Amino acid sequence: MRALCWHGKNDIRHETVPDPKIEHGRDAIIKMSCCAICGSDLHLFDGFMPGMKPGDIMGHEFMGEVVEVGRDNQRLKVGDRVVVPFTITCGECDQCRRGNFSVCERSNRNKDLADKVFGHTTAGLYGYTHLTGGYPGGQAEYVRVPFADTGPVKVPDGLTDEQVLFLGDIFPTGWQAAVQCDIQPTDTVAIWGAGPVGQMAIRSAVLLGARQVVVIDRLPDRLSMAKAGGALTINFEEESVVDRLNELTQGKGPEKCIDAVGMEAHVTRSIDSMYDRAKQAVMAESDRPHVLREMIYVCRPAGTLSVPGVYGGLVDKIPFGALMNKGLTLRTGQTHVNRWTDDLLRRIEEGQIDPSFVITHRTSLEQGPQMYKTFRAKDDGCIKVVMRP
Repeated sequence: MRALCWHGKNDIRHETVPDPKIEHGRDAIIKMSCCAICGSDLHLFDGFMPGMKPGDIMGHEFMGEVVEVGRDNQRLKVGDRVVVPFTITCGECDQCRRGNFSVCERSNRNKDLADKVFGHTTAGLYGYTHLTGGYPGGQAEYVRVPFADTGPVKVPDGLTDEQVLFLGDIFPTGWQAAVQCDIQPTDTVAIWGAGPVGQMAIRSAVLLGARQVVVIDRLPDRLSMAKAGGALTINFEEESVVDRLNELTQGKGPEKCIDAVGMEAHVTRSIDSMYDRAKQAVMAESDRPHVLREMIYVCRPAGTLSVPGVYGGLVDKIPFGALMNKGLTLRTGQTHVNRWTDDLLRRIEEGQIDPSFVITHRTSLEQGPQMYKTFRAKDDGCIKVVMRP
Protein backbone atom coordinates (compact mmCIF):
# COMPACT_ATOMS: atom_id res chain seq x y z
CA MET A 1 0.00 0.00 0.00
CA ARG A 2 0.98 3.67 -0.26
CA ALA A 3 1.61 5.80 2.83
CA LEU A 4 3.25 9.01 4.02
CA CYS A 5 6.39 8.16 5.99
CA TRP A 6 8.68 10.18 8.25
CA HIS A 7 12.39 10.18 7.38
CA GLY A 8 13.67 13.04 9.50
CA LYS A 9 13.18 16.75 9.97
CA ASN A 10 11.21 18.28 7.07
CA ASP A 11 11.33 14.94 5.22
CA ILE A 12 7.95 13.24 4.60
CA ARG A 13 7.81 10.76 1.70
CA HIS A 14 5.01 9.04 -0.22
CA GLU A 15 6.17 5.41 -0.27
CA THR A 16 5.11 1.81 -0.75
CA VAL A 17 5.00 -0.09 2.56
CA PRO A 18 3.63 -3.51 3.61
CA ASP A 19 -0.12 -3.83 4.07
CA PRO A 20 -1.24 -4.08 7.71
CA LYS A 21 -2.50 -7.41 9.06
CA ILE A 22 -4.74 -8.50 11.91
CA GLU A 23 -2.46 -9.07 14.91
CA HIS A 24 -5.01 -9.51 17.70
CA GLY A 25 -8.57 -10.76 17.91
CA ARG A 26 -9.91 -7.30 18.77
CA ASP A 27 -8.25 -5.63 15.74
CA ALA A 28 -9.84 -4.30 12.58
CA ILE A 29 -8.37 -3.22 9.26
CA ILE A 30 -9.72 0.05 7.91
CA LYS A 31 -9.54 1.13 4.27
CA MET A 32 -8.92 4.84 4.58
CA SER A 33 -11.40 7.09 2.75
CA CYS A 34 -9.91 10.39 3.90
CA CYS A 35 -7.39 11.72 6.37
CA ALA A 36 -5.99 15.08 7.46
CA ILE A 37 -2.74 16.73 8.42
CA CYS A 38 -2.93 17.91 12.03
CA GLY A 39 -0.99 20.75 13.61
CA SER A 40 0.50 18.14 15.93
CA ASP A 41 1.99 16.41 12.89
CA LEU A 42 4.04 19.55 12.29
CA HIS A 43 5.87 19.01 15.60
CA LEU A 44 7.11 15.73 14.07
CA PHE A 45 7.81 17.39 10.73
CA ASP A 46 9.85 20.07 12.51
CA GLY A 47 11.80 17.48 14.50
CA PHE A 48 10.73 18.69 17.95
CA MET A 49 9.14 15.47 19.22
CA PRO A 50 11.45 12.65 20.34
CA GLY A 51 10.92 9.00 19.52
CA MET A 52 10.40 8.97 15.75
CA LYS A 53 12.15 6.41 13.51
CA PRO A 54 12.77 6.57 9.74
CA GLY A 55 9.89 4.94 7.88
CA ASP A 56 7.25 5.58 10.57
CA ILE A 57 3.83 6.11 8.97
CA MET A 58 2.35 9.51 9.80
CA GLY A 59 -1.14 10.63 10.69
CA HIS A 60 -3.73 10.32 13.45
CA GLU A 61 -6.81 11.96 11.92
CA PHE A 62 -8.53 9.51 9.58
CA MET A 63 -11.65 7.53 8.77
CA GLY A 64 -12.76 4.83 6.38
CA GLU A 65 -14.49 1.50 5.81
CA VAL A 66 -13.96 -1.69 7.80
CA VAL A 67 -12.57 -4.37 5.46
CA GLU A 68 -11.52 -7.02 8.02
CA VAL A 69 -12.19 -7.72 11.71
CA GLY A 70 -10.49 -9.95 14.25
CA ARG A 71 -12.23 -13.02 15.64
CA ASP A 72 -12.94 -11.37 19.03
CA ASN A 73 -14.39 -8.16 17.65
CA GLN A 74 -18.17 -8.42 17.90
CA ARG A 75 -18.89 -4.69 17.56
CA LEU A 76 -17.72 -3.99 14.00
CA LYS A 77 -18.51 -5.75 10.75
CA VAL A 78 -17.10 -5.50 7.26
CA GLY A 79 -18.61 -2.52 5.47
CA ASP A 80 -19.05 -0.34 8.56
CA ARG A 81 -18.03 3.27 8.05
CA VAL A 82 -16.06 4.62 11.01
CA VAL A 83 -14.07 7.56 12.32
CA VAL A 84 -11.06 6.46 14.36
CA PRO A 85 -10.10 8.56 17.43
CA PHE A 86 -6.41 9.37 17.60
CA THR A 87 -6.17 7.95 21.13
CA ILE A 88 -6.01 4.15 21.31
CA THR A 89 -8.11 2.91 24.23
CA CYS A 90 -8.62 -0.54 25.71
CA GLY A 91 -11.96 0.34 27.32
CA GLU A 92 -11.23 -1.82 30.36
CA CYS A 93 -8.49 -0.27 32.53
CA ASP A 94 -9.18 2.05 35.48
CA GLN A 95 -8.57 5.19 33.42
CA CYS A 96 -10.81 4.10 30.53
CA ARG A 97 -13.61 3.23 32.96
CA ARG A 98 -13.31 6.78 34.35
CA GLY A 99 -13.50 8.26 30.83
CA ASN A 100 -9.85 9.36 30.89
CA PHE A 101 -9.18 7.74 27.53
CA SER A 102 -6.01 9.65 26.62
CA VAL A 103 -4.23 8.10 29.60
CA CYS A 104 -5.35 4.51 28.95
CA GLU A 105 -3.07 2.24 30.97
CA ARG A 106 -2.87 -0.62 28.46
CA SER A 107 -2.72 0.68 24.89
CA ASN A 108 0.86 2.01 24.82
CA ARG A 109 2.92 -0.98 23.75
CA ASN A 110 6.07 0.94 24.74
CA LYS A 111 4.82 1.47 28.29
CA ASP A 112 8.24 1.00 29.91
CA LEU A 113 9.72 3.78 27.79
CA ALA A 114 6.83 6.14 28.51
CA ASP A 115 7.07 5.37 32.24
CA LYS A 116 10.72 6.47 32.23
CA VAL A 117 10.07 9.70 30.30
CA PHE A 118 6.72 10.81 31.77
CA GLY A 119 6.69 9.05 35.15
CA HIS A 120 3.66 7.01 34.03
CA THR A 121 2.51 5.85 30.63
CA THR A 122 -0.15 7.59 28.60
CA ALA A 123 -2.31 6.05 25.86
CA GLY A 124 -1.01 4.76 22.58
CA LEU A 125 -1.46 7.19 19.69
CA TYR A 126 -1.52 6.60 15.94
CA GLY A 127 1.44 7.87 13.96
CA TYR A 128 2.94 9.74 16.90
CA THR A 129 6.37 8.62 18.10
CA HIS A 130 7.49 5.48 19.87
CA LEU A 131 6.90 7.18 23.22
CA THR A 132 3.22 6.60 22.49
CA GLY A 133 3.54 3.09 21.10
CA GLY A 134 5.03 3.59 17.65
CA TYR A 135 1.73 2.65 15.97
CA PRO A 136 1.53 3.18 12.19
CA GLY A 137 -0.63 6.18 11.40
CA GLY A 138 -3.60 6.85 9.18
CA GLN A 139 -2.01 8.75 6.30
CA ALA A 140 -2.07 5.51 4.35
CA GLU A 141 -4.39 3.40 2.24
CA TYR A 142 -5.03 0.91 5.07
CA VAL A 143 -4.67 1.06 8.86
CA ARG A 144 -4.66 -1.57 11.57
CA VAL A 145 -6.87 -0.42 14.45
CA PRO A 146 -6.10 -2.09 17.81
CA PHE A 147 -8.93 -2.43 20.36
CA ALA A 148 -11.28 -1.73 17.47
CA ASP A 149 -14.26 -2.94 19.48
CA THR A 150 -14.00 0.14 21.74
CA GLY A 151 -12.51 3.11 19.86
CA PRO A 152 -14.00 3.65 16.39
CA VAL A 153 -17.11 5.79 16.02
CA LYS A 154 -19.72 4.44 13.61
CA VAL A 155 -20.91 7.03 11.11
CA PRO A 156 -24.68 7.33 10.47
CA ASP A 157 -26.02 7.32 6.95
CA GLY A 158 -26.54 10.77 5.48
CA LEU A 159 -23.38 12.42 6.81
CA THR A 160 -20.42 13.07 4.52
CA ASP A 161 -16.84 12.13 5.33
CA GLU A 162 -15.91 15.78 5.70
CA GLN A 163 -18.70 16.43 8.22
CA VAL A 164 -17.48 13.71 10.58
CA LEU A 165 -13.74 13.30 9.91
CA PHE A 166 -12.76 15.76 12.61
CA LEU A 167 -14.57 13.79 15.31
CA GLY A 168 -11.32 11.83 15.51
CA ASP A 169 -9.28 14.76 16.83
CA ILE A 170 -9.64 18.50 16.34
CA PHE A 171 -13.39 18.85 17.05
CA PRO A 172 -13.33 17.02 20.39
CA THR A 173 -9.97 18.66 21.16
CA GLY A 174 -11.42 22.14 20.74
CA TRP A 175 -14.54 21.04 22.63
CA GLN A 176 -12.57 19.59 25.56
CA ALA A 177 -10.49 22.78 25.69
CA ALA A 178 -13.67 24.79 26.15
CA VAL A 179 -15.36 22.34 28.53
CA GLN A 180 -12.27 22.38 30.77
CA CYS A 181 -12.88 26.13 31.21
CA ASP A 182 -16.29 25.60 32.87
CA ILE A 183 -17.63 28.51 30.81
CA GLN A 184 -20.23 30.74 32.47
CA PRO A 185 -22.59 33.17 30.66
CA THR A 186 -20.61 36.17 31.96
CA ASP A 187 -17.21 34.88 30.81
CA THR A 188 -14.76 36.28 28.32
CA VAL A 189 -12.83 33.40 26.75
CA ALA A 190 -9.48 34.28 25.16
CA ILE A 191 -8.03 31.75 22.69
CA TRP A 192 -4.42 31.90 21.50
CA GLY A 193 -4.09 30.39 18.02
CA ALA A 194 -6.65 30.43 15.19
CA GLY A 195 -5.48 27.21 13.58
CA PRO A 196 -7.79 24.19 13.28
CA VAL A 197 -8.02 23.45 17.03
CA GLY A 198 -8.43 27.13 17.83
CA GLN A 199 -11.26 27.37 15.28
CA MET A 200 -13.04 24.43 16.92
CA ALA A 201 -12.49 25.95 20.37
CA ILE A 202 -14.11 29.18 19.17
CA ARG A 203 -17.26 27.41 18.00
CA SER A 204 -17.29 25.29 21.16
CA ALA A 205 -17.03 28.31 23.46
CA VAL A 206 -19.87 29.99 21.55
CA LEU A 207 -22.03 26.84 21.80
CA LEU A 208 -21.29 26.67 25.53
CA GLY A 209 -22.57 30.21 26.03
CA ALA A 210 -19.54 32.47 26.56
CA ARG A 211 -20.34 36.20 26.72
CA GLN A 212 -17.51 36.99 24.33
CA VAL A 213 -14.75 35.04 22.64
CA VAL A 214 -11.48 36.71 21.70
CA VAL A 215 -8.90 35.07 19.41
CA ILE A 216 -5.21 35.97 19.10
CA ASP A 217 -3.28 35.20 15.89
CA ARG A 218 -1.38 37.03 13.15
CA LEU A 219 -2.62 35.50 9.88
CA PRO A 220 -5.48 37.35 8.12
CA ASP A 221 -7.11 34.17 6.72
CA ARG A 222 -7.26 32.58 10.15
CA LEU A 223 -8.48 35.74 11.84
CA SER A 224 -11.19 36.09 9.18
CA MET A 225 -12.36 32.52 9.78
CA ALA A 226 -12.36 33.17 13.53
CA LYS A 227 -14.48 36.29 13.08
CA ALA A 228 -16.95 34.30 10.98
CA GLY A 229 -17.26 31.90 13.93
CA GLY A 230 -18.30 34.66 16.31
CA ALA A 231 -14.98 35.80 17.77
CA LEU A 232 -13.40 39.19 18.28
CA THR A 233 -9.85 39.15 16.93
CA ILE A 234 -6.43 40.45 17.93
CA ASN A 235 -3.51 40.49 15.49
CA PHE A 236 -0.53 40.23 17.82
CA GLU A 237 1.80 41.75 15.22
CA GLU A 238 -0.29 44.93 15.07
CA GLU A 239 -1.38 45.55 18.67
CA SER A 240 -0.56 44.61 22.24
CA VAL A 241 -2.38 41.45 23.31
CA VAL A 242 -2.26 42.44 26.98
CA ASP A 243 -3.53 45.98 26.38
CA ARG A 244 -6.31 44.87 24.04
CA LEU A 245 -7.53 42.10 26.37
CA ASN A 246 -7.56 44.51 29.29
CA GLU A 247 -9.54 46.98 27.18
CA LEU A 248 -12.12 44.30 26.29
CA THR A 249 -12.50 43.25 29.94
CA GLN A 250 -12.47 46.65 31.66
CA GLY A 251 -8.98 46.02 32.95
CA LYS A 252 -9.84 42.75 34.71
CA GLY A 253 -8.55 40.23 32.16
CA PRO A 254 -10.38 37.25 30.61
CA GLU A 255 -11.81 34.70 33.02
CA LYS A 256 -10.87 31.78 30.77
CA CYS A 257 -7.79 31.36 28.55
CA ILE A 258 -7.08 28.59 26.02
CA ASP A 259 -3.63 27.77 24.60
CA ALA A 260 -4.31 26.29 21.16
CA VAL A 261 -0.70 26.89 20.06
CA GLY A 262 1.54 24.73 22.24
CA MET A 263 5.24 24.16 21.87
CA GLU A 264 5.95 26.20 18.73
CA ALA A 265 4.76 29.73 19.46
CA HIS A 266 5.71 31.90 16.45
CA VAL A 267 6.34 35.23 18.14
CA THR A 268 9.41 37.09 16.89
CA ARG A 269 9.40 40.47 18.62
CA SER A 270 9.39 39.49 22.28
CA ILE A 271 12.43 39.02 24.49
CA ASP A 272 11.18 35.70 25.84
CA SER A 273 10.73 34.33 22.31
CA MET A 274 14.32 35.23 21.40
CA TYR A 275 15.45 33.58 24.64
CA ASP A 276 13.53 30.38 23.79
CA ARG A 277 14.93 30.18 20.27
CA ALA A 278 18.47 30.64 21.56
CA LYS A 279 18.00 27.86 24.13
CA GLN A 280 16.46 25.59 21.48
CA ALA A 281 19.49 26.14 19.26
CA VAL A 282 21.81 24.72 21.93
CA MET A 283 19.32 21.99 22.96
CA ALA A 284 18.83 23.51 26.42
CA GLU A 285 15.04 23.80 25.96
CA SER A 286 12.65 21.86 23.75
CA ASP A 287 9.51 24.03 23.64
CA ARG A 288 8.67 27.71 23.11
CA PRO A 289 6.04 28.54 25.78
CA HIS A 290 5.43 32.24 25.02
CA VAL A 291 1.66 31.72 24.93
CA LEU A 292 1.63 29.92 28.27
CA ARG A 293 3.56 32.77 29.91
CA GLU A 294 1.26 35.39 28.38
CA MET A 295 -1.89 33.56 29.48
CA ILE A 296 -0.67 33.38 33.09
CA TYR A 297 0.10 37.10 33.04
CA VAL A 298 -3.17 38.31 31.48
CA CYS A 299 -5.73 35.88 32.97
CA ARG A 300 -8.10 37.27 35.58
CA PRO A 301 -7.28 36.17 39.15
CA ALA A 302 -9.13 32.94 40.06
CA GLY A 303 -9.46 32.22 36.33
CA THR A 304 -8.82 29.04 34.37
CA LEU A 305 -6.12 28.14 31.86
CA SER A 306 -6.91 25.29 29.43
CA VAL A 307 -4.05 23.83 27.38
CA PRO A 308 -4.96 21.61 24.39
CA GLY A 309 -1.80 22.76 22.58
CA VAL A 310 0.85 20.02 22.57
CA TYR A 311 4.03 20.37 24.62
CA GLY A 312 6.76 17.81 24.12
CA GLY A 313 9.46 18.29 26.72
CA LEU A 314 11.01 21.04 28.84
CA VAL A 315 9.94 24.68 29.14
CA ASP A 316 11.74 27.48 30.93
CA LYS A 317 10.95 30.75 32.72
CA ILE A 318 7.32 29.90 33.55
CA PRO A 319 5.99 32.58 35.96
CA PHE A 320 4.75 30.05 38.51
CA GLY A 321 4.61 32.71 41.21
CA ALA A 322 1.95 34.56 39.23
CA LEU A 323 0.08 31.31 38.59
CA MET A 324 0.01 30.47 42.31
CA ASN A 325 -0.63 33.93 43.75
CA LYS A 326 -3.43 34.70 41.28
CA GLY A 327 -5.11 31.40 42.18
CA LEU A 328 -5.30 30.18 38.59
CA THR A 329 -6.52 26.71 37.66
CA LEU A 330 -4.46 24.91 34.99
CA ARG A 331 -6.08 22.07 33.03
CA THR A 332 -4.22 20.15 30.34
CA GLY A 333 -4.11 16.86 28.48
CA GLN A 334 -4.46 15.00 25.26
CA THR A 335 -8.12 14.64 24.31
CA HIS A 336 -10.39 12.01 25.83
CA VAL A 337 -11.99 11.69 22.40
CA ASN A 338 -14.59 9.00 23.12
CA ARG A 339 -15.87 10.96 26.13
CA TRP A 340 -17.26 13.57 23.75
CA THR A 341 -18.08 11.85 20.44
CA ASP A 342 -21.71 10.88 21.12
CA ASP A 343 -22.67 14.45 22.02
CA LEU A 344 -20.68 16.02 19.19
CA LEU A 345 -22.05 13.59 16.60
CA ARG A 346 -25.55 14.55 17.73
CA ARG A 347 -24.72 18.25 17.33
CA ILE A 348 -23.49 17.61 13.77
CA GLU A 349 -26.64 15.64 12.93
CA GLU A 350 -28.84 18.42 14.35
CA GLY A 351 -27.02 21.06 12.30
CA GLN A 352 -25.60 22.97 15.26
CA ILE A 353 -22.16 22.81 13.61
CA ASP A 354 -20.58 21.49 10.41
CA PRO A 355 -16.87 20.98 11.19
CA SER A 356 -15.97 20.87 7.49
CA PHE A 357 -15.93 24.70 7.51
CA VAL A 358 -12.24 24.53 8.50
CA ILE A 359 -11.08 22.71 5.32
CA THR A 360 -9.11 24.93 2.94
CA HIS A 361 -7.22 22.33 0.86
CA ARG A 362 -8.33 19.01 -0.61
CA THR A 363 -5.77 16.81 -2.32
CA SER A 364 -4.50 13.29 -2.89
CA LEU A 365 -2.30 11.29 -0.52
CA GLU A 366 0.42 11.45 -3.16
CA GLN A 367 0.55 15.22 -2.77
CA GLY A 368 0.97 14.87 1.00
CA PRO A 369 4.71 15.69 1.21
CA GLN A 370 4.17 19.01 -0.57
CA MET A 371 1.08 19.79 1.50
CA TYR A 372 3.10 19.33 4.71
CA LYS A 373 5.37 22.13 3.46
CA THR A 374 2.41 24.31 2.46
CA PHE A 375 0.70 23.80 5.81
CA ARG A 376 3.93 24.39 7.73
CA ALA A 377 4.62 27.65 5.87
CA LYS A 378 0.92 28.66 6.07
CA ASP A 379 1.06 29.42 2.37
CA ASP A 380 -1.98 29.83 0.14
CA GLY A 381 -4.26 30.49 3.13
CA CYS A 382 -3.75 26.90 4.30
CA ILE A 383 -5.63 26.11 7.53
CA LYS A 384 -6.69 22.46 7.12
CA VAL A 385 -5.62 19.84 4.57
CA VAL A 386 -7.76 16.78 3.79
CA MET A 387 -6.26 13.98 1.68
CA ARG A 388 -7.79 11.01 -0.10
CA PRO A 389 -5.97 7.91 -1.45
